[in-house]
Amino acid sequence: QVQVVESEGGLVQAGGSLRLSCTASGSTSGFHAMGWYRQAPGKQRELVATTSRSPSTNYADAVKGRFTISRDSAENTVYLQMHSLKPEDTAVYYCYARITAWGRSYWGQGAQVTVSS
Repeated sequence: QVQVVESEGGLVQAGGSLRLSCTASGSTSGFHAMGWYRQAPGKQRELVATTSRSPSTNYADAVKGRFTISRDSAENTVYLQMHSLKPEDTAVYYCYARITAWGRSYWGQGAQVTVSS
């Protein structure tokens, strides 16, 4: 059974930094792709950053230069380091993991990130 567990989010002032982590388990072959999406109140879920074994890394334009995604493949853990946070980064951040390139995505429970102005 695949499980995806995220660290807690937090409250931070604008301009501050925060790091999220996420660990996936339950796959004997590991995970091809892991990453982060976020959903703000009243908005659709949107991509933040993804990384895969291809290898490839992708970022949303809104976070390029401020967020960095990294991965510890041995531990099936992915991190999202966020700098220069803005109030518009406030959202629930969801981690996902995918065993194969085109398989289903497994989701974490979500981590609330609130950036105060």
